[in-house]
Amino acid sequence: MMDTNSGSLIEARAPSNIALIKYMGKSETTGNRPANASLSLTLTALETCVEVRPAATWSWSPLQREGFFPPELSEAGRTRFVAHAERVANALGSQHFRAEIRSANNFPPDCGLASSASSFAALTLAIAKACGRDPESASDRRLLSKLSQQGSGSSCRSLFSPWAIWREEGAESVEGLPSLEQMEHVVFVVSGDRKAVSSSEAHRRVVTSELFSGRIERAGRRLDELLQTLRRSTTDVAAWNQAADLVWAESWDMHALFETSRPPFGYFVPGSVSVLSELRHWVGVRQPLVTMDAGPNVHAVFWRESDLQARLQQLTQSLESKVPGIQVIRGLRR
Repeated sequence: MMDTNSGSLIEARAPSNIALIKYMGKSETTGNRPANASLSLTLTALETCVEVRPAATWSWSPLQREGFFPPELSEAGRTRFVAHAERVANALGSQHFRAEIRSANNFPPDCGLASSASSFAALTLAIAKACGRDPESASDRRLLSKLSQQGSGSSCRSLFSPWAIWREEGAESVEGLPSLEQMEHVVFVVSGDRKAVSSSEAHRRVVTSELFSGRIERAGRRLDELLQTLRRSTTDVAAWNQAADLVWAESWDMHALFETSRPPFGYFVPGSVSVLSELRHWVGVRQPLVTMDAGPNVHAVFWRESDLQARLQQLTQSLESKVPGIQVIRGLRR
């Protein structure tokens, strides 16, 4: 364990991720056990940075750093974040460790870009480093994924790249799927406003929807089909396009749960519809994998064809004329 009097600063970073098969609903609230398995792509360019400095008591404050967005956490949010840090330290045998924690994201928080996932993953890694663990070792990485899940369910996927699957306790890497070099991820940020309904509240409400009956089976079937099609997609264009159809259906499945919950809620804004409409009419050999998380912003994963950059520029110009203030953010760093 680190000497708490040393004053040494520990830094850790973790990326966001976007689920193509969604985790929605919990089989067990304690420990964030998901109702169904999920598959995600790790967004290596969208990161949270967490700094940990040993101190006499636990505390959190926003990290001020150029190019980063300091989060505005409520008192409940601060308590949850600090409680997770203490939980990780205790689980790693450092019950007497305390620290001052600072964090910030290099992307807008609280608008459906999984800032919670990257934040809790980075916090888990930082506390583990401070407690003398090696996050790069395979065994520690699996353990830390399970611990991170207890703070934010989807954060367990952010400890693996480029693809992660999460079934019950902790996530794991998935091999044989397209590589980062073969793909381009873009998120179209149509609103940076804080979500009116948090992801945690969304998990609670979806089980009240009549459409939740059969949801677990549908997600499981889509997951199996998506894994099969993505594994073939490197050399099979039809398989990639079949994957695009599955991802599109899965996204709408989740948002239909939101709109039919009791009480109903939703995340779509006019800009969301404009982006989805443009992407639905994308003309190309390979269609983008289009999905939305619990927020108004639209994610698209494109195959890196020779003319992709020029076509993305045209798409961006078209959307800028229709959606005031839209931001186009690339999510993959190679």
